[in-house]
Amino acid sequence: MAIRFGILAFPDVQQLDLTGPYEVFATTQGATVDLLWKDLGPVRSATGLWLKPTLGFDDCPPLDVLCVPGGSGVNALLEDEETLRFIRAQASQARYVTSVCTGSLVLGAAGLLQGKRATTHWNALDFLDHFGAIPTRGRIVRDGNLITAGGVTSGIDFGLAVIAELAGQPEAEIVQLALEYAPEPPFSAGAPEEASPGTLEMARQRLAGSRTRREEIIARRRATGTHVSESSGHCDR
Repeated sequence: MAIRFGILAFPDVQQLDLTGPYEVFATTQGATVDLLWKDLGPVRSATGLWLKPTLGFDDCPPLDVLCVPGGSGVNALLEDEETLRFIRAQASQARYVTSVCTGSLVLGAAGLLQGKRATTHWNALDFLDHFGAIPTRGRIVRDGNLITAGGVTSGIDFGLAVIAELAGQPEAEIVQLALEYAPEPPFSAGAPEEASPGTLEMARQRLAGSRTRREEIIARRRATGTHVSESSGHCDR
């Protein structure tokens, strides 16, 4: 069974948001996985890894799965109408519209979360309400053909869940085994509920810069009435 995946690759993407599901998708039999951007020039991830898009927006065929990862580069995409138009066009044809981490905010800016349950990184969950979504904590949250994943590493879990939907659980389990995905984290600090108060506060401080810029973008959208994309037909109050 041929399955075509497309993952958005943009400047300052969080590389594991992208490469986690990429590895899962690309290990699946019959899968074609492309990195999508406006042009084919290399883009630098938020942590410095260079990525090479394989398809430009204008050349991208209809996708079975559209995936939008997160990262600090999401802030620019929230006001990038060219990218939002591309996402809306692909989403109208895709079997599944998906995101990892703060990529769900981009889906929201494109007008695709209105009235939908969705998740994102724990430090951005409160932003989802602005886009008309129903913020839902979870590693993987599904609402119809919309599948959103929590922060960063949840992209691997999400990828396996998508493969199970498209190719069946046996194929997903083969991929999981091939990747030896059997996580045993050395510390219980992977979620706000598990981390110590000190660790949580330091993590918030480290993420504060990007969050502040995101708050400014949301404030601008509120000021202009664009609580969700104009294409969705209405705005939040």
